[in-house]
Amino acid sequence: MTQVFINGARDDLNVREFQSLDPSIQELILAATEARKQAYCPYSNFAVGAALRTSDGTIYSGCNIENGAYATCICAERTAAVKAISEGKRDFVACAVVAQQDNGFTTPCGVCRQFLSEFVNGKDIPLYAAKPTNLPLRVLCTSVLQLLPNGFSFANGK
Repeated sequence: MTQVFINGARDDLNVREFQSLDPSIQELILAATEARKQAYCPYSNFAVGAALRTSDGTIYSGCNIENGAYATCICAERTAAVKAISEGKRDFVACAVVAQQDNGFTTPCGVCRQFLSEFVNGKDIPLYAAKPTNLPLRVLCTSVLQLLPNGFSFANGK
């Protein structure tokens, strides 16, 4: 088994079996899996789905959307977050990302990590990364702030 390192830690220390996760986490991962099916990615052919749960239990999902003018592309995580924020929901409590990558798990890009960190309100939120099989068998369990230590924040004076 190839070991993947996330911020210096072996990912296998944070990998769990899907069936062992709480049903609310399974639901979030399945929502991201469904969102991935809507991805518009004719340039990269790399479909990503994401789902965010807010403090009231609502799940907002999103997919990546590409454009010939690459700067206008939007990642799945930001799509889900923008949908929630535009409806007045800013208190995120968990995030799931689903994409197919042969070695390791796909976690949010740096821009998405920073974007999500803006809305964790000084607390950390769990982040679950899985692959889009019929049933995600293995899930990387990490967090937004574990993926983005010392991120930029006006609240922190950085």
